[in-house]
Amino acid sequence: MVKIEDYNYHLPEALIAQFPVDKRDRSRLLMVDRPTGSLTDRRFFELPSLLGPGDLLVVNNTRVVPARIFGQKESGGKVEVLVLEHSKGEGCKGESRLCLLKSSRRPKPGSRIFFEGSLSGDIEEVLDRGLTRISFKAGEKGMAEFLAEKGILPLPPYIKRSNDASMDMLDEERYQTVYAERAGAVAAPTAGLHFTKDLITELQAKGVKIAPLTLHVGYGTFRPVETEDIREHRLDEEQFVIEPRTAKLINATRADGGRVFAVGTTVVRTLETAWTEEKGVCAGAGKTGLLITPGFQFHVVDGLITNFHLPKSSLLFLVSAFAGFELTKKAYSRAVQQQYRFYSYGDAMLIL
Repeated sequence: MVKIEDYNYHLPEALIAQFPVDKRDRSRLLMVDRPTGSLTDRRFFELPSLLGPGDLLVVNNTRVVPARIFGQKESGGKVEVLVLEHSKGEGCKGESRLCLLKSSRRPKPGSRIFFEGSLSGDIEEVLDRGLTRISFKAGEKGMAEFLAEKGILPLPPYIKRSNDASMDMLDEERYQTVYAERAGAVAAPTAGLHFTKDLITELQAKGVKIAPLTLHVGYGTFRPVETEDIREHRLDEEQFVIEPRTAKLINATRADGGRVFAVGTTVVRTLETAWTEEKGVCAGAGKTGLLITPGFQFHVVDGLITNFHLPKSSLLFLVSAFAGFELTKKAYSRAVQQQYRFYSYGDAMLIL
């Protein structure tokens, strides 16, 4: 269970969802019961019937930044840039950001890139794996305002798009959760994409509590695992914030015997990072690079809502640690056989 090849599986390309379902909560839901090992086919809108009063859903309210921009090198060559850092409080000039840069030939340090309008960027440093540090000059506007006006929402590489404005509008709406608030992510916490406002209202009416936290999903979520032993993989750190109200509600739910459900792997890693034996889940801001693999002892999460993940990915390691390695293999095999839709715009699992 520690070899990367153990987490490989065959997925027909046709099962990789390229578009969301017509309505968010009409996606399919594979219910995985850990005590019995049973698998049941449901729909996401049935979630209120599967949870009960006293249960708590913890969601990630990060918002994806439209951080993909296009420019030209001094030579005239085209460049695509994905801005990876979105910190607050920066001035309008000389904004240095870590970026992922794509071009036929990588620019050298000291060279300049020109973007739409008055935006330009000076290459400060060229790093590994396409990472580049760029100092942006946005004129009277800061980078945050420029990206909000001109940037394009970054989609995972397995979602293919042509130059279709209607698809851009669809993705702008559907590749965000309905409760997204805090901008800073380069990828959506996709388990939350299935929720509608009406479904949330229905859950709350039944006595299910909902509490937010923030973890800004970074580009490292797409970085392939290159180690043979999965325990040697290293995750890039991601910033998180847990408000005092959320920490208090989680700890009270556990003390009262309720169940804590994480909506997505980002929530699992945040909660397990913020847990201490003395205080339970602690409020505050921090960073997490927690890698969860089989054998990990969970202290906070009782249930998990998650999408179906890529083979050989750290997200699949986490699901296998929570559901059990063999049960996860069984669930994924069933999902393929029953033609569930996979990845970001795909269907979901509820692991109890």
